[in-house]
Amino acid sequence: MVAQQQERTAVLVAFVAAGLIVCGTGCSGGGAAAEDVRTGPGTAGTLRRAVAVLERAGSAKASTSMEMATGGTRVTIRGQGVYDFRKQTGRLKVLLPQDPAGAAEHRPITELLAPGALFMKNRGAGVPADKWVRVETAGLTDGNLVTGGATDPYAAAELLRGARSVTYVGKTEVAGISVRHYRGTADLGTAARDAAEGQRPALRAAAKGFATTEVPFDAYLDDEGRLRKVRHRFSFVNGQRTGTVAVASTLLLYDFGSPAVVRLPDSSDIYAGKIAE
Repeated sequence: MVAQQQERTAVLVAFVAAGLIVCGTGCSGGGAAAEDVRTGPGTAGTLRRAVAVLERAGSAKASTSMEMATGGTRVTIRGQGVYDFRKQTGRLKVLLPQDPAGAAEHRPITELLAPGALFMKNRGAGVPADKWVRVETAGLTDGNLVTGGATDPYAAAELLRGARSVTYVGKTEVAGISVRHYRGTADLGTAARDAAEGQRPALRAAAKGFATTEVPFDAYLDDEGRLRKVRHRFSFVNGQRTGTVAVASTLLLYDFGSPAVVRLPDSSDIYAGKIAE
């Protein structure tokens, strides 16, 4: 029984404690977003063009971090990999938190990202080690912005299409690179409407499933207009208790032009059996 409970807890952590923060039937959208605040170099329009700039850049290495607090404990899930912004495909190795003793509890989960789908290996919960689990992102109440423990880099940039109430904070550095820091909110409904065709269904699901359609963010662009870092703060209605749960997702992009070859699993490599709850 203890082992089963530990496995169940691990699965929840791997999916960013889905039972705690993925919205239930009580979720609702927020109100209309505010108008742009035009201060400093660039405006919200600069951020809305971030996807196009990344597509021209082609590919990049990516580091991800997702933080949530539950029961007085802060949990951080980290990821590392590469992403092809032209093909909208990527590969991440997601590292789960360590136990209090410092020993790793679980093997890293390998995730393949593609328009409309998330593939996971080492998913656990009865899935054979050599099989992948496929998840249709449009069927997730968060559109896979947090379910996989990392926000899809393309989706993270797509959210900026809904940028509103943007202020220019100033110049700073990210990983030794000079960047311009912007702060504002992104409207999920607007982002879903203006997103690339392959991303729209998932973002529409997120617009319906989050506690509010307004997502606060901090974005950092280099002198070429490339997104170097973005941090989104999501809010969920918790179906198990009153109030909302906050999740902060951070994406760091670097080494633009790095090879990002992603081979999606064949149908025979996808697990078709029942996944343990």
